[in-house]
Amino acid sequence: MNSIRSNPSPRKACAGILFGVLLLALFSGCGKAPAGGGDAIPALRLTTARIRGFDPAHAGDQASAVATGRIYEGLLQYSYWDRPYHVEPLLAAAMPTVSEDGRVWRVVLRKGICFSDDPCFATTGGKGRELVAQDMVYSLLRIADVKVGSGGYWVLRGKIAGLDEFREASRSEAPTDYARGIEGLRATGPHELEIRLTQPYPQLPWVLAMPYAFVVPREAVEFYGAGFVNHPVGTGPYVLASARQNYRYEYRANPKWAETGRVETMPADAPTPDAGKPLPLTARIVDSVVGDPSTAWLMFLSGDLDLVDVGREQWDSIITPDKELRPELAAKGIVLSKSPQMQISYAAFNMDDPVVGPNRKLRQALSCAFDSDAWMEFQNGRLVKPTGPVPPGVAGHADAELPYGFDLERAKRLLAEAGYPEGKDPATGRRLKLALEIGAADNPEARQSAELMASFMERIGVVLEPSYNNWPAFLQKIERRQAQMFSVAWIGDYPDAQNFLQLFASENVSPGPNRANYHSGEFDRIYREMVALPESPEREALCRAATAIVMEDCPWILTGHPMAFSVRQARLRNHSRHDFSWGMEKYWAAGD
Repeated sequence: MNSIRSNPSPRKACAGILFGVLLLALFSGCGKAPAGGGDAIPALRLTTARIRGFDPAHAGDQASAVATGRIYEGLLQYSYWDRPYHVEPLLAAAMPTVSEDGRVWRVVLRKGICFSDDPCFATTGGKGRELVAQDMVYSLLRIADVKVGSGGYWVLRGKIAGLDEFREASRSEAPTDYARGIEGLRATGPHELEIRLTQPYPQLPWVLAMPYAFVVPREAVEFYGAGFVNHPVGTGPYVLASARQNYRYEYRANPKWAETGRVETMPADAPTPDAGKPLPLTARIVDSVVGDPSTAWLMFLSGDLDLVDVGREQWDSIITPDKELRPELAAKGIVLSKSPQMQISYAAFNMDDPVVGPNRKLRQALSCAFDSDAWMEFQNGRLVKPTGPVPPGVAGHADAELPYGFDLERAKRLLAEAGYPEGKDPATGRRLKLALEIGAADNPEARQSAELMASFMERIGVVLEPSYNNWPAFLQKIERRQAQMFSVAWIGDYPDAQNFLQLFASENVSPGPNRANYHSGEFDRIYREMVALPESPEREALCRAATAIVMEDCPWILTGHPMAFSVRQARLRNHSRHDFSWGMEKYWAAGD
């Protein structure tokens, strides 16, 4: 899952703070409310990046996944409290049953689950209707529909019998025929679903908990057409109450839960005084779009935000040299959370680009020019140095040193072998210029990180020119293969090495998650063999073999596995950082 990676710029700190003061005046009290009226409901006050919309089919970035996770639900969800991570039933009445050969999965859905009220339900006079198994069939088919353009098809490609054929048929100009059905997806009863696989797929439970697998009603998709992306209709704990694009979003507890007697509770054995209480614990969420970390920190200090990430610019003001919360902040009841993330940050080469794509020596040279120690210092030590794309703690993680780690002299030799001695093109006598796309134009942290990356390449004579975009425009450039290089982070969709290695599978090229458009026949062979295996030493060995191939080809410059540091107000209870956070705010309690 894509995520913005950014770092602050000290040179722009004053401007950022001034801008923050102005925004603070605008946002002040956004989570508070005057006495009386519906807005007096206590709110959970958070920040978000710019949201592309609320359609699960397009929830491929963290901000969209979190937003859709409040409104929609899937068959399974992650346990909020338990580690190691595991999934549990949500819309399903129980965990799926699986045939001995691992190819037939059967799921029984809970009865009495209803979509929220909406004008799209003409047959019920705008009242929401009950969820049935056919809704799940429709939602998964929709991910495969070429006309929908979902970036999530990679999790289903080649896995469900008949689904690839359905996808090919959807390429026609005629409206996609969802009634034709396929062998691998069948509603065998009003609340019974059968999934037939082409081969064993041990990762399917993880997939069924992903935002792409959230259930949507066909009536809403057809009623709103292209506008469905901004008219969400789900079964989840919240409904979208208001949306001011790129400024503020408000969510309210879904009244359908109370109306239909749906009872969801905090687990009775949860380590909280709220154990056993009905969900959601907070009836209102207010999200503010704040791109500048200085602004977010000022809003937090004024009490207008309940939770913020600790940015580099605020680091020394919040964190001690021992990476603990400063005593004066702790005395105010502020709480620090810190933990490793199941995430990899990287700068990718577009393998379709005529300059960097065919020239492996060039990519190796640029990888050797990346100064990982200086990068770590710049990041205040908030990173774990990478040894491959699979994060530590995930089976299949490789511990070997990077074959093209920082080595300036080697970088210069490789650059000459690539045809650019001292960074110059002999044909023109000019220095090589490369463009690096950045997806956080309004975030000074992103700009500073890009400048630092450019300074690394300057040492070997290469000019790296940052290009700044807002997040939706950035994703669009990547999906259309228009970026030469780009800086991004991948947040794991599920805790399995396959979820990180699939970023290099040729079947997943853009608009799929293989944003680098990397191709390797040997990698693909090993990857496909690995995917079909359950957890085992054999599978872990295949993961490391696949990693070795990628590290030799250098389609990425690996920059680190980020550590998460955040601070929260004392009024926010039950916050526990979760790598798969969509739908988790229903467990949070916000009260003075």
